[in-house]
Amino acid sequence: MLVRPIINMRKISILILLATLLIYLFSLSSCYYDNLERLNPTSVCDTSGSATYSGTVKSIMDNNCTSCHSGASPSGNISLDTYTAVKNVGITGKLYNSITWASGTSPMPKGSNSKIDDCSIIKIKKWIDTNYLP
Repeated sequence: MLVRPIINMRKISILILLATLLIYLFSLSSCYYDNLERLNPTSVCDTSGSATYSGTVKSIMDNNCTSCHSGASPSGNISLDTYTAVKNVGITGKLYNSITWASGTSPMPKGSNSKIDDCSIIKIKKWIDTNYLP
């Protein structure tokens, strides 16, 4: 009577071993790329045209900055809701340094866990490098 439980235990051990082996093999054959951008490529950052405030930068500011940096009492006393205001902050270097989270500046957007997207940063840099076209 003791033989039957030993055989059942042996079968269970073999099944557990096979299940573990299968899980291991499936994990090795999982998706090669673990980078989300490679799995789901987003649109390419188009910087071929000229970078102007009205055509490029204004929408980036509206989507990422003006909820805090506009109106009668903008955050940090820095307004980013007009061409002149954004240009003036750009000239000081604070705009680019804060959106790239450079050391010594306050990282923006404030309270965010991440910077604005790389494409927007590239476009703002191009706008700065081309002398703040309106």
